[in-house]
Amino acid sequence: MAGNRLASPNRRWVDLLEEEDLAFIKRFVLASGSLKEMAEAYRISYPTVRLRLDRLIAKIKVYDSQEITSPLERLARAKFAEGKIDIDTLKALLAAHREETGGPS
Repeated sequence: MAGNRLASPNRRWVDLLEEEDLAFIKRFVLASGSLKEMAEAYRISYPTVRLRLDRLIAKIKVYDSQEITSPLERLARAKFAEGKIDIDTLKALLAAHREETGGPS
């Protein structure tokens, strides 16, 4: 489960990605970074591939960030990057977490 993998702050970003993300990255590299080829391989539109890549980039940035030390914050920000939660939900979760832990506002 992703939550358990996020618990260790010493994990590399690549270790935190799901198998589906790793398969996408592998296929992207093998396609020499061609979004058009990716769209054809996945049978989806070019803009959909671009969106998936943008979300994956955002997720990698979250996982690679040295500033995020809380597993809950890392998970919430990763879910936001994936488009699974909206910005208002992210802010509410982080505010509640900071209130509970006494962290900075």
